[in-house]
Amino acid sequence: MSRAALLVLADGRFPAGGHAHSGGAEAAVKAGRITGAASLEDFCRGRLHTAGLVSASLAAAAAIGVDPVALDVAADARTPSPALRVAARRLGRQLMRAARATWPSAELDLLAREFPKGAHQPVVLGLAARAAGLGPEDAAYCSAYEAVSGPATASVRLLSLDPFDATGALARLAPELDLVARAAADAARLAIDFGVDALPAASAPLLEIGAEAHAAWPVRLFAS
Repeated sequence: MSRAALLVLADGRFPAGGHAHSGGAEAAVKAGRITGAASLEDFCRGRLHTAGLVSASLAAAAAIGVDPVALDVAADARTPSPALRVAARRLGRQLMRAARATWPSAELDLLAREFPKGAHQPVVLGLAARAAGLGPEDAAYCSAYEAVSGPATASVRLLSLDPFDATGALARLAPELDLVARAAADAARLAIDFGVDALPAASAPLLEIGAEAHAAWPVRLFAS
């Protein structure tokens, strides 16, 4: 295993399409729930422990070898918002292209054929980590970090927020990110024996509602 592969996969410059998505931050900014560094930190904390935990557990499970088709069904069941399902599959399709070019893998090829319009992004992320020789903890860390770094980066653009303040908010969340990544990896190991129902199903209703409202906007800076 090359731990350096994790840096490549988690790098914001990896061409996986994440830069076009705000992780719900654009809707939260318009609704007044993100107004500065403190409220950004609160938003990211909530996202980390709900949608972030779910995504990280799906990614970890894919990385450890749980059936990715079953994981995609589980991801759908954990994503009530049609707009978020579309965004997750769009991101999964873009990540699939980048991952197959970077770490060619028969498992990635099979998933791409099974879901020509895109599998859910965390599932693809986990298989990409597996193809890169990484383990479930690595996949969980990558997914959990994406859950908070996307909104932080988007908020810098949306609010002209000081990048130092946004990065400080992420740094203060680091201990909680550790906890979420470990919990996700532990859940993935349970899923080997007990199936995908062992994975977390934490909900974030405001993210779902915000995504549906955001999808109807005539003008948007971000896709989701």
